[in-house]
Amino acid sequence: MTHADFVTAYRAGAIRVDIDRAAASRYLSARLLLPLVMLPVLGVGVALALTGWLWIGFGLIAAATLVPIAIKRSAPHFVMTHALEDPKFYDDVIASGLLQIR
Repeated sequence: MTHADFVTAYRAGAIRVDIDRAAASRYLSARLLLPLVMLPVLGVGVALALTGWLWIGFGLIAAATLVPIAIKRSAPHFVMTHALEDPKFYDDVIASGLLQIR
């Protein structure tokens, strides 16, 4: 199914789309390089907390912990909206089996 057909059929309600939550979370984490971003932010937060900037350090530690969780939780919605907008992304998620059309 082409991207244009997918968008038309989805908006008309003619198809059902299944997105695996766990796979979407892993896909988005890898695509955004979350571990590579999270670890330096955690390190800076710990360094700030140890040097006397407690609340700013704790805030960075909290942000580095909670933001990836929020991103992973909203991954299926992101995959669906991005697949409706971008033909290349649609082809990628169809090829990977992340998005299944029923």
